[in-house]
This record gives sequence, C-alpha cells and structure tokens, in this order.
Amino acid sequence: MNFLIAGLGNIGDEYTETRHNIGFKVVEALASKNGSTFTLDRLAHYSTYKTRGKNVHLIKPTTYMNLSGKALRYWMQELKIPQQNVLVVLDDLALPFGSLRLRGKGSDGGHNGLKDIDATLGNNNYPRLRFGIGSQFEKGRQVNYVLGKWTVEEMKDLNPRIDAACEAVNSFLFEGLERAMNKYNK
Repeated sequence: MNFLIAGLGNIGDEYTETRHNIGFKVVEALASKNGSTFTLDRLAHYSTYKTRGKNVHLIKPTTYMNLSGKALRYWMQELKIPQQNVLVVLDDLALPFGSLRLRGKGSDGGHNGLKDIDATLGNNNYPRLRFGIGSQFEKGRQVNYVLGKWTVEEMKDLNPRIDAACEAVNSFLFEGLERAMNKYNK
C-alpha cells in the first residue's frame, strides 16, 4: 500500500529553522529514522522507504508554502495515491507548542499552505497532522512569529516533539486515522 506524507514549509536557508518549516522537519526525521535521503525532483524534495508492507513517499514541496497544492497534486497523481492515503504535516498557531492534532478533513484555519491545497484539490477531505507552534506574538506580528526561528527554550524540547509527530505518522500508517486520532489528539 502506498502513502504520501507531505511536510509543508518554505525552501531556502533563511527558512530552515523557522516555525513555519516544522512540516519539513518531521518528514526529514521520518526519512532519517528509516535510512532514506531526499533528492530534488519535480516540484519537491522526494524520499521513499518501505516499512512493514507499506511504501511511504515523503515530499518537501519546493513551491513555497502558498503553492503547496501544486506539488501535492503532482505527487498524488504521479504515485497514484488516493487522498485518504495522504497526510499533510504543518504548523498550527492555534495549538500550544509541540501539541499534535490529527484530522481527516477540515478548514484551512487561515493556513496558506492548506488554503492552496484545498483550492488545488477542490476539497478539504485529506488527513492532516497539525504541529502546534503556539501563539506568543504581539498583535500584528503573526507573520514575523511564524517565519521566526525557534526560541532557545523551544529548541530544548523540539526533537522529542518531532519524534512524537513521527510516532503519530506511524500510527496513521499502521493503525489508521481513527485510532491515530484517538491516540494523539489530547
């Protein structure tokens, strides 16, 4: 069975350690844990591995966040992966730092990556894993916060939180969305 895990983020060194790139960080950790590396391919950095009978395809779109749908649609079509076997990993301001929320569908919540995916696919019926980045910013400073680097305090706890996100992805792969939601949506 084929799965596509799309980590959302922005390409370029200036974005590497920013909150908005947590989707990239999670799929990079998945690749690393499974002995896989990324190569630059059409519209994305692409990696793949096999685990317990599953073919797991990972992408980090090179289209920038606001055009994530173009890369996702291309890879879904290229690999013939149905929407229910797609998982989009992204940052979420509405969740406290490091919390996880899995959903089978839903609103974009103001997230430009999801807005573009919804518009490109023509619906919002695809699983997503939201990674909380908190909302410790002053009014009008949201963009600076999202595109800002992790604080020293956050960095101390970031890797264990990324590991938990990888476990949630594995739960989605091996136990299914419903069980994964029950396990990780606290």
